[in-house]
This record gives sequence, C-alpha cells and structure tokens, in this order.
Amino acid sequence: MSMNRRSFLLAAGAAGAAPLCGRATDVLKQTPLRTMQGLGGIEFLANKETYLDSGTMHPISLGAKATLEAYVQHRMRNPGSASFDMDPIRERVLSNFARLINADRDEVTFVQSTTWGEQLILRSLGLPYPGAHVVTDTLHFFGSFYLYEALAKENVDVTWVKAKSHRIHLNDIEEAVKKGTKLIALSAVSTFNGFEHDLKKVCDIAHAKGALVYADIIHAAGCVPIDVKATGVDFAACASYKWLMGDFGLGFLYIRKDLQDQVQHPVFGYYQIDKFQTHVYPFDPPGNDVADYDTYHDATGIYAGGTYSHMGIGLLDYSLDYLLKVGVPAIQAHAKPLTDRLKSELPKHGFDLVTPVESTAPIVTFAVKDALKLRPALKAANLQITVSRNRIRFTPSVFNTMDDIERAVDVLGKV
Repeated sequence: MSMNRRSFLLAAGAAGAAPLCGRATDVLKQTPLRTMQGLGGIEFLANKETYLDSGTMHPISLGAKATLEAYVQHRMRNPGSASFDMDPIRERVLSNFARLINADRDEVTFVQSTTWGEQLILRSLGLPYPGAHVVTDTLHFFGSFYLYEALAKENVDVTWVKAKSHRIHLNDIEEAVKKGTKLIALSAVSTFNGFEHDLKKVCDIAHAKGALVYADIIHAAGCVPIDVKATGVDFAACASYKWLMGDFGLGFLYIRKDLQDQVQHPVFGYYQIDKFQTHVYPFDPPGNDVADYDTYHDATGIYAGGTYSHMGIGLLDYSLDYLLKVGVPAIQAHAKPLTDRLKSELPKHGFDLVTPVESTAPIVTFAVKDALKLRPALKAANLQITVSRNRIRFTPSVFNTMDDIERAVDVLGKV
C-alpha cells in the first residue's frame, strides 16, 4: 500500500518505539522517559535540563518521532519497495510550508539548508560577476559574512550596512542601495540578537531602485508571522531544524512566481525533471537526442537537485501540521512574556542586553565578555542556552514556562 501520514502513524503504533542504533539505546536508558507538554498539547521528551536553546536546535516532538519511526520500520522491512510512495507526503509538506509563509505551492521547493538556498539564489542571479552591487548587513547570518567577503574578492561591489544600537536602520539601507544594485541580502530575524527587519519597507526601498531582496527566514518561519506576499520579498530560504521542529539536512527555498522566468538555472538536477524519455536503450523510440525531457515550471524546476531527506520530510509532515493548527501568532504570544522577563531582569544583574526591546522574536541576547567562563556554572545547574565567545542567547519555545525563565535568572544572578 502507499504510505501517507495516516499510515505513518498507524505503522508507528504497531511497530513501537524501536531505537535506531545501539548508541541511541544507551542514551535512552540514561534518560528518564518523562514527557513535557507544550502549547496546543504537543509533547516532547523531558530530561533533567532546563532547555532554553531551541533557536540552536529544536527538540523533536513525540508525534514527529512516531512518523520517523514508521518510516524507518518501512525501510527496514521493505527496502526498495515499489509500494512506498513519497510523493503525497512531499507535496503535503511543501504545501504546508507554503501556507505557513503565505506563498503559493509552486513558489517553494526543498533545499539542503539555508546556506545552500542563499547560494542557489545568488547563482540564479548570475552572481558573482565583476561590478555587481550587493547590499547586506552586519546582523545577517555569520556564515554569510564569509559568503559576501568571498564575493567581494570576486570583484563584486559589496556594501555592508552596520548596526547602530543593535539595529539596522532603514535610512542606512536606503542610502546603501543605488541604481544598479542587484540584491539586498539579510536575515528577516537576526540569529545574533533577534533584531527584526521591517521586510516590507526594505522591499519597497529595493524595488523602487530596481533591486531584489533575499531574506534568510530561519529565525522567522515557525516562531514569528511571515507573509511573503504582503512584504513583497523576492527570495527566501530556511532550514528546518530550528523553529520548524524538523532536522538537519532539509530546508526550503522560496522564489516569487513572477521572477521564475527571469532567473538562470543554477544547477541541473534530477528532481527538476517532470517528463523524461530516453532514446538510447533497447526498445526506446527513436529520437534526435539521447533523451527528451521537460522540467517543472516552478521553484522545483529551477532549484531542485538530487535526493532529499525522506526522514526530514516525515518529521516535517507532523510539525508543520502542528504549526498551522496552533498558529504562529499563538506561538509568538506564548514566548513574549518569557522574553520580556529576560529583557527586564537580567540587566539588573549586570548583563548587557543587545536585543532590541521591541523585538517580538523568541530570541534574547546579552553581550558578556569572555562568556565561555559561564559554561561550568550553567552545566552544573543543568541550564542549556547558547554560549558563544562574548554573548549568551536565550531562545524559548512552546514547551518553556515562566518557571524556566525564573530559574535561568536565578542561576545567572549568582554567577
């Protein structure tokens, strides 16, 4: 029979929760099998940690775990089975992601990661080429610092808009964009400190001067509302292991429909092909070429490459359904009192807030010189947050409560 979400879940119930490897078995034996419930009834495996780091890697829910186990059981019992049909699940996941960001289904496709999505978009615009002008900012993703520095070495004219008071100001963007600017590349929500661009105003500035806009939405999709149609953004990409509650190795790319006939194919991948007929094998019909083919006339037909993670799709089949049912505004509202408390209390203990107080994303960052020195105390207290060289970051999610926040304030107030 074909495999859809319903049969995924039924198979999971029949198969049980078999561990996927010996190491995973050891971890589960060491972990109390308690559960914690989040907004809308979603459940996660609880452990001894207070986990406030979902913006680094979101826990996988028990419901998503069931879909994954059903897929693994099917692959173990029916390797190469022609009865397994991934197409309906894939289409449902792509359609649900499109709904989440208010895109049309044919405007989205799978990519390996946010970074790979950004790379594909640049290549589809013909970048790099000498003299092209690109605008980006210093609250964009860290990995993109390397990307645009590298493009500058390829004789691309890159303008960096620098943060002031931990924000990127619209007048600075407007001043940076000029006639002939090819692209503005930014993070809709900054991974560094949660700063949120007014994406519509950025797009209005860009489009008035003939430029296009790419948005990294990895810290927006799933935790703050994003509407690609209302903002007018031209391109976007994100991975799924953060607020989409999926896993590594699978993400999404968005391209506005009216641009699809104007961009180049940056890659030529098997999954772009819609129809295919060879002319070189026994019993093939004759033809002038080795094969005739047609590609999909959508985002997949431009950007798709080779195989993608079926396990990742299984996880997203559950989590995107959850996000759409609960609603991103409800998720945002759940996080707001938690982040407000962090913004108001930790500065009283000498922590330098670098997240704008008006930010509505579930990200709160403090500048802390030599922050790595805090790790032993945090580990001893079983408190998990992002700790970088000179900053700490909190990213609460749907399962966190005010008790978690008060505990974090208490622990850090004593270090």
